[in-house]
Amino acid sequence: MPEDLTAFIQHVTGESHSRVEEDLGNGFVRLRSEEAERRQAKHDVRGTEDIVIEMLRNARDAHASRIFVATTKEGTKRSLTMIDDGDGVPAGLRERIFEARVTSKLDTVHFDTWGIHGRGMALYAIKVNAQSARVVDTVEGGGTAISVVTDTESLPEKRDQSTAPIFVRTDAGTVTVRGPRNIRRTVYEFAYVDRSQVTVYLGSATDVAATLWTLGRQKTSATDRAFCTDLSALPVCDRLAFASTPEEFSSLALGIGLVLSPRSARRIMDGEISPLSSAAEEVRITGADERAGGAKRRKPGRPRSEAPDVKDTLDAVDARTLKIAPEDRDAFLAQVLDAYRALARAYYLDDTVQPALRVGKGALTLEIPVRLLR
Repeated sequence: MPEDLTAFIQHVTGESHSRVEEDLGNGFVRLRSEEAERRQAKHDVRGTEDIVIEMLRNARDAHASRIFVATTKEGTKRSLTMIDDGDGVPAGLRERIFEARVTSKLDTVHFDTWGIHGRGMALYAIKVNAQSARVVDTVEGGGTAISVVTDTESLPEKRDQSTAPIFVRTDAGTVTVRGPRNIRRTVYEFAYVDRSQVTVYLGSATDVAATLWTLGRQKTSATDRAFCTDLSALPVCDRLAFASTPEEFSSLALGIGLVLSPRSARRIMDGEISPLSSAAEEVRITGADERAGGAKRRKPGRPRSEAPDVKDTLDAVDARTLKIAPEDRDAFLAQVLDAYRALARAYYLDDTVQPALRVGKGALTLEIPVRLLR
């Protein structure tokens, strides 16, 4: 259909036409892929905490060794800034990484504690659900700063954001966690599960700035700081260490998404604000007996669903049902079958079988029929 005619039809019929690929009759339609993706993205992110975990996973998969999470709330507005020392975003892709199906994981499908990762939908889902989402600054090979702002009236978050999670080691040796699924619990769980790969820090913009200042000063020499002429070329996490005045510090902080006054900057530079401990260091794992002895009793008559001690095992996939897109399932099974064929040739097995993948709570089960060649 000519572009001018398409534009005319969309103008006359409105937005509903642009969302539909085919009218099947009797009220049934086939959605355009863009509309289906938009609806799926809305479903993928149901709260602020979902945005936090997707941003953490993205930074980890970009080979970050340190991630800094700064969060504040004013009224119904929640501001999140995540700074990492990972691969960075190539020039020209700062906005495109928020488009659907844009990913750097062409040959990989990631499964972790929080489900599937690598479809190129995480940042798109964040963009669709947030008031704003943008790359504040990035350096190829030198990290990224991303800022996200949400409205808690349209995208909810847990009401209790102050309670810290409780980590418990069971008699079986697994670690479980209790507490409301707030931002702190989300960050602490991630920091604990991926502690061998990445160190995570959580605090206010001022807390994070103080931590970046301290770590940056430890990493760089006075000579480096004295003779640096282009701060924009420095790794994102190192820049604050090069500030010589509170005003410059405040300006550099704003350039990586951290809003703080020159007065707060002065306090940081004078050593009055201590750096953060990592989230993993904040985790205290108690034994089952110790927890039971110190736990508060649930009030009589209080519905269990409202109790703030929901428990999940960190060694398994999140209790939310994992749904794998058909194209991702097919791609995964094709890779499995390719790997199986070498084994089949060695042991005279039929390599025309069809593997099956089943999703259950806490496990993915792969079945490959074994048939001898005749």
